[in-house]
Amino acid sequence: MERMSACLCLVFLFLTVVAEAKYPPGGSYHLFSLRQNSKTSKSKAELPFHFQTRYFPQNLDHFSFQPESYRIFHQKYLISSHFWRKGGPIFVYTGNEGDIEWFASNTGFMLDIAPKFQALLVFIEHRFYGESKPHNLAKTLGYLNSQQALADYAILIRSLKQNLSSEASPVVVFGGSYGGMLAAWFRLKYPHITIGALASSAPILQFDKIVPSSSFYNVVSQDFKDASLNCFEVIKKSWRELEVFSTMKDGLQELSKKFRTCKDLHAVYLASRWLETAFTDTAMVNYPTPANFMAPLPAYPVEEMCKIIDWFPLEASNLDRAFAAASLYYNYSGSENCFDIENQTDPHGLNGWYWQACTEMVMPISCSNQSMFQPFEYDEKVDQEDCLKEYGVKPRPHWITTEFGGHRIEMVLKRFGSNIIFSNGMQDPWSREGVLKNISSSIIAFVTKKGAHHTDLRAATKDDPEWLKEQRRQEVAEIEKWISEYYSDLRQEEQAK
Repeated sequence: MERMSACLCLVFLFLTVVAEAKYPPGGSYHLFSLRQNSKTSKSKAELPFHFQTRYFPQNLDHFSFQPESYRIFHQKYLISSHFWRKGGPIFVYTGNEGDIEWFASNTGFMLDIAPKFQALLVFIEHRFYGESKPHNLAKTLGYLNSQQALADYAILIRSLKQNLSSEASPVVVFGGSYGGMLAAWFRLKYPHITIGALASSAPILQFDKIVPSSSFYNVVSQDFKDASLNCFEVIKKSWRELEVFSTMKDGLQELSKKFRTCKDLHAVYLASRWLETAFTDTAMVNYPTPANFMAPLPAYPVEEMCKIIDWFPLEASNLDRAFAAASLYYNYSGSENCFDIENQTDPHGLNGWYWQACTEMVMPISCSNQSMFQPFEYDEKVDQEDCLKEYGVKPRPHWITTEFGGHRIEMVLKRFGSNIIFSNGMQDPWSREGVLKNISSSIIAFVTKKGAHHTDLRAATKDDPEWLKEQRRQEVAEIEKWISEYYSDLRQEEQAK
């Protein structure tokens, strides 16, 4: 049995194993969370006026030649030529696990830099998410994987360039969280289609025991401890107070009143999950300016949560303080009269991740005693049993490192890859699972002390701190170098003809 908290953008799509909880199968965390009590969440984000929505006919299967392989589904993509000069670069976002509008509306960096580069903007939706779903979904799930998705992007980009009569335009791919993983892998798998990749908050090392499985919860806990040691301690102690309700007569009724639930709770773990999701999600989106990615939140929301805890009356229980802090995540607007804790909603179409977590995206998560959460271990056997029960398949924990690599990544990529930016903010719980050191002169890591989950991909604001402005300047300079080198090589090739 499993627990889900936060996607990779990640996510963020987390599934872990704990007693009592009954979550969808797949022992790895989701990079973005399903929302609880999300009455005000909207499934369709608002896009800039100059984007057009289009659909591209994709083959169901790119890697075999059976009759079923040629079945067509229509892949959604968003395109803007508002800033484009024909022959200029094409900036492509490699869509993650959700509606493409959600990612486009939260990746303002690409729009901000498009005028400078006179770039065409394209956001491609990942197969089996949003509107990009084949007919007879249940019988075609076997075609939902990262390799098919990358092939989708390659085919769509080539077709688009041909239709625009701009086949010499250089392509740069961008992605955050799982989308960042895809961007990096796309550069490695399809170097003839893209000249470079910006992979933000991409946990490409969260596989096959490359990094400790406890890293995620350790970083969340450190974020809160850095904001306030008292805040960390209060949250850590609140779980024991919560467990008491499972032994009390009418405990669930009393807990429902304390948590202001819309309906009486049927299990204590539901309240535990609700609290945990609030703290992990907030750590992921601990942005320096107000944002509405996972939920409407103020700037540096972890600090705001800790202020609520620290300023609470001394006679209040730890659980009351933790509940008040979590309410910031679910009800910052103040519009919720009660919390619908038992019903998870999926406003951004994330459910396909459960299949991916049960097949290739095996990203084990555990929780140590040093964190502020209840400790637990990843149980591979239980994970396999749950996936067999739900989908009739077993996870392949070594497949991603077989297909894309990961072990000894520095030694491998310094002799093989080029033109990849790995950006990470150390307040992001997924940061320790990413590339944090330069691998070569052109595979570089931009690491910021206070950055959260793909902070750099968000739109610039007048209140952005200097460290974030500098990070984006460095990224733009690197992309500018890639494009300049490409056009220089192109001119030399044309002159040699």
